[in-house]
Amino acid sequence: MHVNAATFGFIPFGPVDPEELATFTDAERARLERLNTSTAGPGNGYFEVQANRPQTLGYALTDSPVGQLAWIVERFKEWTHAAEVPKNAVDRDQLLTNVMLYWLTGTARSSADLYYENAHAGFSPQRPGTTPTGVAVFAEDYAIRRYAERTNHIVHWTEFDRGGHFAAMEAPDLLVGDVRSFFRGLR
Repeated sequence: MHVNAATFGFIPFGPVDPEELATFTDAERARLERLNTSTAGPGNGYFEVQANRPQTLGYALTDSPVGQLAWIVERFKEWTHAAEVPKNAVDRDQLLTNVMLYWLTGTARSSADLYYENAHAGFSPQRPGTTPTGVAVFAEDYAIRRYAERTNHIVHWTEFDRGGHFAAMEAPDLLVGDVRSFFRGLR
C-alpha cells in the first residue's frame, strides 16, 4: 500500500510527551507544529462540521454550486503548498473539474462521512500491520515516521520539499515517481 497525506495512524493523537518531543528532528517538530496549528481554532472548522454535521453540510453543498465551489476552493487555499491562491498551485481547469465531480455526482455529503465515522468510531491501539507500506510525505503533510511505524509495516518513506495535501495535482511528477519506486522495490 502506498499513501500520501496520511494522518490517522501516522501522527500523534493528543499531546506529545516532553521527553519524546526532545528526540524529534526539526522536520518532525515542524510537522507537529503544523498539525497543532491546523487542528486548533478556525482552521479546524471544516473538520468539526464534517465530523459532527455531515448531513447538514451535504444538503447545503448539494443545493448550491457556488457553495460547493467555495467549500473546496477554501480547502485548496489552505492545503496547497506555497500558494497564496489555489490557481497558483493547481491548474484552474483541474480545480474546477474537481469541484464539478462533487457537484455532478452529488457526493459532497458522502465524502464527509469519513470524518463523521472516524470521529465516532473510538480509538483502540492496533498491532502493527504486515502489509508493506510506502509513504510519500509532501511539504505540507503531517506524517511522522515514528508514529507510522507503530501501526504500519513501513518499507518505503520519502520526504519532499514541495507539494501539499493535493499532491497528485500539485506535484504529480513526485507522486508518480515515488509510487513507481515503492512498487519497483516489491518485485
